[in-house]
Amino acid sequence: MKILGIGNAIVDVICKVDENFIKENSLTKGTMKLIFDDKEFKSLLSNLKIEKTISGGSVANSIVGLSQLGNEVGFIGKVSDDELGNKYEEGLKSENVKYFYEKKSEELPTGTCLILVTPDSERTMCTFLGTAGKITEDDVDANIVNNSEIILLEGYLWDEGEPKKAFDKAINNATKTAMSLSDQFCVDRHKPHFLDLVKNKLDIIFANEQEMLSLIDAKRFDDVLDFTKSLDKLFVITRGEKGAVLVFENKITENGIENNLNIKDLTGAGDLFASGFLHGHLNNLSPLECLNKGREMSSRVIQQIGARL
Repeated sequence: MKILGIGNAIVDVICKVDENFIKENSLTKGTMKLIFDDKEFKSLLSNLKIEKTISGGSVANSIVGLSQLGNEVGFIGKVSDDELGNKYEEGLKSENVKYFYEKKSEELPTGTCLILVTPDSERTMCTFLGTAGKITEDDVDANIVNNSEIILLEGYLWDEGEPKKAFDKAINNATKTAMSLSDQFCVDRHKPHFLDLVKNKLDIIFANEQEMLSLIDAKRFDDVLDFTKSLDKLFVITRGEKGAVLVFENKITENGIENNLNIKDLTGAGDLFASGFLHGHLNNLSPLECLNKGREMSSRVIQQIGARL
């Protein structure tokens, strides 16, 4: 198998809101807030109109994108044997993704992410992990990991204690490991662990500029470049309107952005960028071609509602 993704299996619930909703609920626009109380989550959702419901999760979105580009892929993520869990599994299988998880009735329901899209197309996420956050090392088959060319992990897995063991088991049995840092708040919460992973255990790192600045406590992007060039890793850093940067073997490759896009929703932009980039990487494209394939996929997804094409 080309790529195996391991991440939080989350059903995305997409709603349009105004700026006041973000302020009134003490949310920070453009970030992800973890909600541990099911009642708080339902309260947020109660007065909103749902635009779309779709199987999601950061790494799962990337894996589906890779499948759509013709790659053989699989995914491990924990759901419960409930209505949303069944829909989640069906959604992956319909996209030709091999789902390596046998669902059963769990104490907690299938995880859900409320995606709030403001008029500027920015998305703010409120996630109730449910059983997704309870993935354990027993849920990860070492043989499946070992037989994959690359495994793709998400930083969000560090938001619960037990999944760390699943995370470590996957890395220890992998041929090559890629990881998305996921979210600036996620980086802030787990900075020492993420630094250790980046320096010592990962081969490919996906991040945006703010996540990298936070990771190394820097204020200038030049400091980020110095840091990444000092390591024998492949870094892919997205910079919004400044395009994206690839750093590998002390070489820097940059590309710009697509212009004149009809942007509707930025949800999944980073996930689909990773899909395009990894597709290029698997098919031995040049660094610039890999970045451009990432940009192509990202540009397509932000012109629609939802994180999947």
